[in-house]
Amino acid sequence: MPTYRYQTRTTGGDTSVGMLSADNALSAAQQLRSQGHTVLQLTPVNQRRKKTAAEWFKALNYTSGPSQRDILNFTTQLAVMIRAGISIRAALEGIAEQQENAKFRDILLQIKQDVESGKQFSEALAKHPKLFGPLYINMVRASEMSGSFSQMLERIAAYLAQQIETRAMVIGAMIYPSVIGGLAVAVTIFLLTFVLPRFAAVFEGKEAAMPWPTIFLMNLSGFMVQWYWAVIGGLIVALVGFVMFVKTEPGGWWFDATKLRFPIFKKMFRALYISRSLQTMGELVNAGVPMLDTIAITGEISGNRLFKRLWASVYNSVKQGKKIAQPLTKTKLLPTAVVQMIGAGEESGKLGEVLDEVSGFYTRQLKEAIKMVTSMIEPIMIIVMGSVVGFIAMAIILPIFKLSTLVK
Repeated sequence: MPTYRYQTRTTGGDTSVGMLSADNALSAAQQLRSQGHTVLQLTPVNQRRKKTAAEWFKALNYTSGPSQRDILNFTTQLAVMIRAGISIRAALEGIAEQQENAKFRDILLQIKQDVESGKQFSEALAKHPKLFGPLYINMVRASEMSGSFSQMLERIAAYLAQQIETRAMVIGAMIYPSVIGGLAVAVTIFLLTFVLPRFAAVFEGKEAAMPWPTIFLMNLSGFMVQWYWAVIGGLIVALVGFVMFVKTEPGGWWFDATKLRFPIFKKMFRALYISRSLQTMGELVNAGVPMLDTIAITGEISGNRLFKRLWASVYNSVKQGKKIAQPLTKTKLLPTAVVQMIGAGEESGKLGEVLDEVSGFYTRQLKEAIKMVTSMIEPIMIIVMGSVVGFIAMAIILPIFKLSTLVK
């Protein structure tokens, strides 16, 4: 229960100062008035106390911020409520009250206040560009001009759902090899640091009779046991250095290019970037967003620097009055058939429909590529793990057989 410091005037005209515990400020004031006091000042006292588990969770929930799934749920609910005839202010207030994420609830209430003050919904969303993004804001702005607000929200919700599903599929495909690779490293470290040292006493003084795999692994095992702190520190430094390098501009270009060249994953990543770019472009074209804005947003959302540079060149070309397909003919990032279909869509005036069909095709290609990646990685990882464990087992067993032969 909070504590309040009060200053009151009694019926006799004297001033009284003290402390009072109450559920809230209103309850504290009522208690003082019931005693015949006139409240002059009432301020809460900040008391340090341990936060409850619920308060810690609420603070963490506020810090974490809304996820893409929260944005999708909000968009879906808003589309349904608008289609049902509920005003946007009432809809925003109702969704905010049901929102579990405290930070997102505050953002929605702020958007509601902006709308109540006379601003367009797209203007209110534009105050939170990191949360809603340029595609979301521009599609809402286009719907406000055309009067198809609820239908546009449904299109945005479908787009977000597709992107969330695609992201989940790609992450799922990357988790499996990461787990298997981590398990292989852990097993190797366990064998080198816990199993092999047990045989050191058996092989001591018999180095001349040991084959080279045993000598190599014994030396490696001894190094890891003695210098484990240096090995761990080196791995941490290498990991942190790699992450920092990828975040730099040259490192980011190298990493983005590597993803499109790596033998196993290149087909998956190529299908991902093509489907994302063309789906984004198709949604914006169908929404009536100006072409230059559409191309700029497509480049930002593509997710790869090479594709971003490609769409930047398209932007500059269209700005000079040229066709979209013209600069695309000079790149190897898009297949020739895709460029030809984009050109045909431009000529026929059905660019949006063509982009929807092509992006749908590459979304299906992405799913097939993910299945192929997971099916290829499993046997490769099994072969690698079997080879490592087999090599270590061979290095242990061979000298034992050799020593037993010498004894006979």
